[in-house]
Amino acid sequence: MFKKYYALAIVAFLLIPVVTILGGRLFELIDPDIALRYPNYVRNSRILNIARHIAMFSSFATVVTLWFLTCFFLVKSKLQSYAWVALGVLGPIGFIILTTLRDHAPAPGDLYRRFVDGLRLYLRVPYELCFFYAVWEVSYDAIVFKRDLMIIHQSMTTGVPVDKIIEEQSASSGMWAFGEGLEEMYLAVLIYLLWPILFNAVGRLPKLWGAAKQA
Repeated sequence: MFKKYYALAIVAFLLIPVVTILGGRLFELIDPDIALRYPNYVRNSRILNIARHIAMFSSFATVVTLWFLTCFFLVKSKLQSYAWVALGVLGPIGFIILTTLRDHAPAPGDLYRRFVDGLRLYLRVPYELCFFYAVWEVSYDAIVFKRDLMIIHQSMTTGVPVDKIIEEQSASSGMWAFGEGLEEMYLAVLIYLLWPILFNAVGRLPKLWGAAKQA
C-alpha cells in the first residue's frame, strides 16, 4: 500500500529528531571559550558565538522545514489542495486534521482507507475521537515509562539513589515537562503516520496465513 509521497512524509518526519540531535551537538561543540587558547580572543570569541547561534537557528529552521514537508507530502499523497498544508502551523492538531482528509488516490488494496471511508459520519466522528484519545494516552504512558527507565539506568551507572535523581529533576520540572511534552507530541504524530501501515499489515495476515497453509 506504500505510496511514494506517503513514504516521503514518514522519512521527513523521522529526520526531525536526527537534525535536532545533530544541531544540539554542533551547538555544544562550538564553544566560544575555545578562543581563550589563541590571540585576538575578543574577535574570535565573537565569531564563534555568531557561528553557534547560526548553527542553532539553522537547526531550528531545518526542523520547521521538515515538519511542513511532512504535512506537504501527506497532503500530496491524498491529492488534496496544497492549502491544507497551512494547518501545519497548528502542530500535531493540524497534522491530525490532515490525516482525516479524504484520500482521492488510495493505493490498491488499502484496507485502512477502505475501512474509514466506509464509516458513516455518526461512526467516523466517534472513531476519530476514540483514536485520538488512545494515541495520546499511549504516547503519554510511553514517555513516562521511558523516563522511569532512564532514571533507573542513571542510578545504576552513577550510583546516585533513584530518590535523589527524582528530586533533582523535580527542581527543574519545567524544563523536563517541556522536553517530555515535545517527545509526547512527536510520538503521537508518528503513531498517526504509522497506523494505516500497521492496520493494513494486520489486515493482510489472514490472507497470508491462508496462502501459507495452501502452500
